Amino acid sequence: MVKEASGKWRMCVDFTDLNKACPKDPYPLPNIDKLIDGASGYKMLSFMDAYSGYNQIKMHPMDAQHTTFMSNTCKYFYNVMPFGLKNAGATYQRLMDRVFVEQIGKNLEVYIDDMVVKTQKEGDHDQDLDDILKSVRKYNMRLNPAKCSFGVQADKFLGFLLTHRGIEANPDKCQAIIKMRSPTSVKEVQQLTGRIAALSRFLSCSGEKACHFFATLRKNERFTWSPECEEAFQKLKALSSALVQEVEGEENPVYFMSRTLRGVETRYQEIERLCLAVVITARKLRQYFQSHQVIVKTNYPIKNVLRKPDLAGRMVAWSVELSEFDITYIPRGPIKSQALADFVLEMTDPQSEGKAHPWTLFVDGSSNLRGSGAGVVLEGPDGVLIEKSLRFAFKASNNQAEYEALIAGMKLAREMEVQELKVKSDSQLVANQVSGKFQTKDPQLAKYLEKVKGMAKQFTMFELTYVPREQNAREDILAKLDSTKKPGNHHTVIQETLKSPSTNEAEIAMVVEEEDWRSPIIRYLQMDALPLARDEAAKIRKMAAWYTLVGGKLYKRAFLALMLLCVSNTEACKIIKEIHEGSCGSHIGSRSLAGKVMRADFYWPNLHDHAQRHVRTCDKFQRYSNLHHAPGEPLKSVLSPWPFYMWGVDILGPFPTSTAQARWIIVTVDYFTKWVEAEPISDNGTQFAIKRVVKYYRGKGIQNTFISVEHPQANGQAESTNKVILRALKRRISSKQESWVEHLPAILWSYHTTPQSSTEEPPFTMVYGADAMIPVEIQPSTWRRDTLTLQENNAALEESLDLLPELREKAHFREFYTKQRAARKYNTRVIPRKFKEGDLVLKRPMGRDKVGKMAANWEGPFRIQEVFEGGAYRLETMEGETLPRTWNVANLRFYYS
Repeated sequence: MVKEASGKWRMCVDFTDLNKACPKDPYPLPNIDKLIDGASGYKMLSFMDAYSGYNQIKMHPMDAQHTTFMSNTCKYFYNVMPFGLKNAGATYQRLMDRVFVEQIGKNLEVYIDDMVVKTQKEGDHDQDLDDILKSVRKYNMRLNPAKCSFGVQADKFLGFLLTHRGIEANPDKCQAIIKMRSPTSVKEVQQLTGRIAALSRFLSCSGEKACHFFATLRKNERFTWSPECEEAFQKLKALSSALVQEVEGEENPVYFMSRTLRGVETRYQEIERLCLAVVITARKLRQYFQSHQVIVKTNYPIKNVLRKPDLAGRMVAWSVELSEFDITYIPRGPIKSQALADFVLEMTDPQSEGKAHPWTLFVDGSSNLRGSGAGVVLEGPDGVLIEKSLRFAFKASNNQAEYEALIAGMKLAREMEVQELKVKSDSQLVANQVSGKFQTKDPQLAKYLEKVKGMAKQFTMFELTYVPREQNAREDILAKLDSTKKPGNHHTVIQETLKSPSTNEAEIAMVVEEEDWRSPIIRYLQMDALPLARDEAAKIRKMAAWYTLVGGKLYKRAFLALMLLCVSNTEACKIIKEIHEGSCGSHIGSRSLAGKVMRADFYWPNLHDHAQRHVRTCDKFQRYSNLHHAPGEPLKSVLSPWPFYMWGVDILGPFPTSTAQARWIIVTVDYFTKWVEAEPISDNGTQFAIKRVVKYYRGKGIQNTFISVEHPQANGQAESTNKVILRALKRRISSKQESWVEHLPAILWSYHTTPQSSTEEPPFTMVYGADAMIPVEIQPSTWRRDTLTLQENNAALEESLDLLPELREKAHFREFYTKQRAARKYNTRVIPRKFKEGDLVLKRPMGRDKVGKMAANWEGPFRIQEVFEGGAYRLETMEGETLPRTWNVANLRFYYS
C-alpha cells in the first residue's frame, strides 16, 4: 500500500513478469510540450481529473485471471484495469481520444486522465463545459471532485502552471530546488537531477551547470560533493533563460533548450558547434519550427557555411535536415530582454564583444612537371577553420600559382562575409608586388596584381604579409597535394579544379535568359532576393538549402552524387532524349531513365514525371512494350432464358482429311441445355457471312453476332465444347487418324449423357426430361430394364415431362450461381482499361502479321471508330479505312503521340 499526497492509500501490485510477457501497445501518447503550448494563453480554464481512471475500464474475462495476486488468506484478480500494467496508459489514452474526439484540440486537451478545458472568451466557457460533460455522462465516466476546478484563470497541469499569460514554472517544483539542502548521497543527487529535468524548460544552461552533478553519479567512483558542485547548486536556484519570440516589439520567454557535448562533439570546431546547436534545438522544438518562421540571431556565418558545396558529411546532413524549416539568419541586434542578456553574458567571451575580429588567410601555390595547384587555409575567431585545395587544369608558373592561391583565398573570405582580412604568403615576390615595393614587368603577373588590388577594396581592412615557408607548412602541403594528385584518388580535403586562369576576361555576348525554375533560387543565393508572397518566399528559403552556386552555375546536393548540375527545361529535353534513344540509349523505362540522368549528375524538378512523359510518348517503346496479361474488363456472364434460345457456333479443326474429304467440324451448342450438334465439313470459308446465309437468318428472325478478333472468351460455351470434343477424339483415336469422323457420334452421345458442372444435369435430361439408357445397361441388365413395363415407362416419361420446367429452373439457378462465383474470382485480376471514340490505340498483330521474334508486340496506331458493350471496339486506320470485325480491349493499348 502506498500513501498518496491526498492522504488516501493506493494498493499496488508488482506486475513485472506479466509486463515482460505482454507485447507493447504502440498507441502514441500526446507530446507534452505541444499539449502545454496548445492549452496556454486562454482567459478561462477548467481542470478535470478522472476518479481512479484506470479502474473505470473493465478487464476482458479471459485476461482478468492474469492479474491474479495473493494475500495472506486467498487469491484475488482484477475485474477492472489495475495500475501498473505496461499498456494501461496507452489503453486509457485511446479511450479518451474516442470519447472526446469532437472536442480534443478545439476546446479540450487530454493527457491520459488529466483534462483541461480552454476558452478564449469567458462567455463561451459554460457552453464548452456543457458539451464536454455531456460526453462524460454519455460514457458514464466518473470525475474526482477534489481534483477538479472550473472557471479559473490559472492552475497546475502536467507539472506546469497554465495561466492566461502563458506557461510558467510550477512554484512547487521551484521551491523543491530552492529549499533542498546540499546532497550527501548518490540518491539525493539523483533526486536533484530529476528536479532539474522537470524545470529544464525554464533554466538557463542547465546542461552545462549540472555536469558537475552528473560526474558524481559515475560508477566505480566514490561519492564526493566538491566545491564546484556546491557553487553550481547555488547558481541553479537563480537561473533563468529562454528561447525568445518577438511580439509587438517585445521579446517574451517561450522555451530554453540545452545539452552538454558528448564524445567527439567536444572536438568540433566552433562553427560546427553553433550549427549543432541549431540542429538540436530544431529537433527538440520541432512543433515551433514547423509552425512558425524561425529567426536565428548570430554574428557567425552559419548560413554561408551550410550552403558551401563541399562540406563534411555531418554538415551536409545538418543542412538537409534544416532545409524543411523556414529559418532566417540575421546579425544579432540590440538585446531587449533581460533573460536573453543573461544568456548572452554566460555564453559569450567578454573580450570578444565590442571589437571586430580579423580573419587570417594562409595561401601557397605550387607548380611542377606533373601539374600545378594551390592551398588555402582560412582561420576565423573561436577556432573556425576552413581548408581548401585547388588543382589547375591549365599550365601555370610558380608565381602564377601563388597569385591564383591568393585570389582563391580572397574569394573564399568574401563568401564567408569577412570584413577584415590578414593574408600570409610565403611568396616574397607576390607580397612585395602587392605592397608596391617591387615592380611588375611580366604582363601576365600585372593582370593578376590588378585583380588582387580590385578585390582588396571589398574588405574594410586588408593586409598581406610575407612569412617564411616553414611557417606556412600546412598550406604548402595542400598546394603540393593538388599539384601531384593522381586522377582517381579520393579527396582528403575540400578540393576544386580551376579550369582557366582567374585573369581571363569573360567573353561578352548578348544573352537573353528566359525565366525558368532556377531563377528565384539563384536570385536568393546571390542577393537574398525573395518573392513578395509570403508562402512563395518560405518555399524558396527551404529549397535554397539544397542548392549552391559554384562558378555561376547552380548545383543541387544529392545522395547519389556529390553535386548535380541544374539545367533548364530546354537542356533537360535534350539530355533525356539522348540518354533514352541516343547513341548509347536502349529505350529503357522511366524509373531507370530518371536514375540514369541523376547518375550523369544532372537535375531538374519533376525529373521522374518528365521521364514518364518521354517514355510514354516514345513510338518504339510503345510498339515493343509487354503484352497485357491482366483482363481489362470485368467478366460478363451469358445466360439463356429458355432452351434453344441462344446457340454458340464455332468451327473446329483442321483435322486429317477423312474418307469423306472432311477436315473441319462445325459445332453448335445450346447455352441453356448444353446440347451439342456437330457435323464434319470440308471447308473453313466465310459461311457465316455470305449473303445467302445472312438472308436466311433475316428471314427466320435469327440474330447473328460475331465475336471480337482473337477473343474466344466471348464465345466461351462453344470454345469449352470444342475442347471436350478435341480431347475425346485424341483419346479415342490411336493410329488411324483419318477415321475421326466415325468416332464423332459416340463422343457426342457421351457428352449428352454426362452431367455438366454448371447445371449438374446431363444435356439429354435437360432436353427430354429423363435420363438416357446407355449401352452398358443392356448386359448385364439393370433394375429398371428388368422390372419396368412399357406402360410404366411411358407413364414415368409423362410425369418427368410435367416436372421438366422445375428441373430446368433449378439447373438455371445453379448455372447462375456458378457463373457468378467464377466472375468474382475473375474480376479480382481485372485492371480496367477503357477507350472512347477518337482515341489512338495499338493492337496486337494477328495471324500473318506475326513476323518473328524481332517483330513488334504491337502495331498501329489505329483510331477508335465505335465503342460497344463488353470491351469491344471497332477500329479504323489513320486514313479512315474501317477494319473488319471488332477488337477486344485485351488486344488493345493506348498510343501516346
